[in-house]
Amino acid sequence: MSRIHLAKRTRIWINCVGSGVWATGVGWLIAHYFIKSQDAFGLPSSAELWWLKAHGGFALLATWTGGLLWSMHVVKAWTRGVHRWSGGALLGSLLLLIVSGYLLYYVGDERARDVVSLTHWILGLAIPLAYLTHRIAKRIGRPRLRAQGDPLPPA
Repeated sequence: MSRIHLAKRTRIWINCVGSGVWATGVGWLIAHYFIKSQDAFGLPSSAELWWLKAHGGFALLATWTGGLLWSMHVVKAWTRGVHRWSGGALLGSLLLLIVSGYLLYYVGDERARDVVSLTHWILGLAIPLAYLTHRIAKRIGRPRLRAQGDPLPPA
């Protein structure tokens, strides 16, 4: 049976990329909604633009990391029926973030864009909860089987 647990360096990579995309998103929210500085032409401040560019860069890394995880973790765990509810919720949330982030660039209608934007940043702020729930589910799920070293039952 192939392994579904991630190596320590892979978990570190996931945590760094996830923290980076989350922190840059929060930085953009603060710069956009609370600092609200503009240049002489009424355009957003350079700090807001910097946060947005950094967020886009981390989002690209996060999307790539998601593809990596799909092949080495998600498919194997789903096939075995391991933590489907927490993993499915996390994966669904990440997919919604990717789609809403994409739509932020291409939705032309301002009202629709406002809805997409609100959805994106609320879900983005909450995504650490989905990640922590998945990590905790790993620790509390099937403790008897792991403690005795028994293999996981078939799905």
